[in-house]
Amino acid sequence: MNHDDASYKTLFTAPEVMRDLLLGFVPDDWLHGLDYSTLERVSGSYITDDLRDRADDIVWRVKVGGEWVYLYLLIEFQSAVDSWMAVRIMTYVGLLYQDLIKQKQVLPERRLPPVLPIVLYNGEGKWTAKTDVADLIPKAPGLLAKYVPHLEYLLIDENRYDLAELAAMRNLVAAAIRFERPESEASLVELIDQVNGWLEGNPELKRIFAIWIRAMVLRHSRNRLVLPKVRDLQELKMILADRFETWAREHEQKGIEKGIEK
Repeated sequence: MNHDDASYKTLFTAPEVMRDLLLGFVPDDWLHGLDYSTLERVSGSYITDDLRDRADDIVWRVKVGGEWVYLYLLIEFQSAVDSWMAVRIMTYVGLLYQDLIKQKQVLPERRLPPVLPIVLYNGEGKWTAKTDVADLIPKAPGLLAKYVPHLEYLLIDENRYDLAELAAMRNLVAAAIRFERPESEASLVELIDQVNGWLEGNPELKRIFAIWIRAMVLRHSRNRLVLPKVRDLQELKMILADRFETWAREHEQKGIEKGIEK
């Protein structure tokens, strides 16, 4: 998955997708007690230009225990291993805390809110980068050991999930991963129909998924498919079903022609 693709990042501007990411892929029962109706993306006015340049559209907050306690979520998208990811995440968190202090968004008693840094990875190779910045620093002797920084991020390696396990989940992020790994052209069309049903009454999120799926299919086909721009999942489903059928007939005809030539 090209995680630099703006259409993919746009999926995670939807609170429904963020909720499904947390509930389906973050192993912590505590998250089930959050009030997800309050989940909201933090206004750009709370984020400095430095942070926006480094990690756009990634900061959220949510109510905890019925009170406005802030939980900030940082999401970084990766399609290749970055050995220095832990350092980047430490920088993001520091910049975020600086902004919260400047904007007077700290908790009572001058405390800072917790931060959950998440890295979504779907590269083909194993993620080998350290997840804690402390592991990038040689063991320090004596007093120095006390001052080695510790900050860890949560890695979600999309390709380690079994397709059958994902298929059993009614979860938009699980569906997004399956779109990248379809078992067949028919299964891709069926999955579009399934997600379309889940999103009944949510035309904006249907539009966002349709734009991303179209871009993903074009990328995977190496632009051999010609697809018009779409703004609806049902429309995309019908177009893809037609294109796949045409494509199959063309391949079959080429096979017949080659056989006649022999």
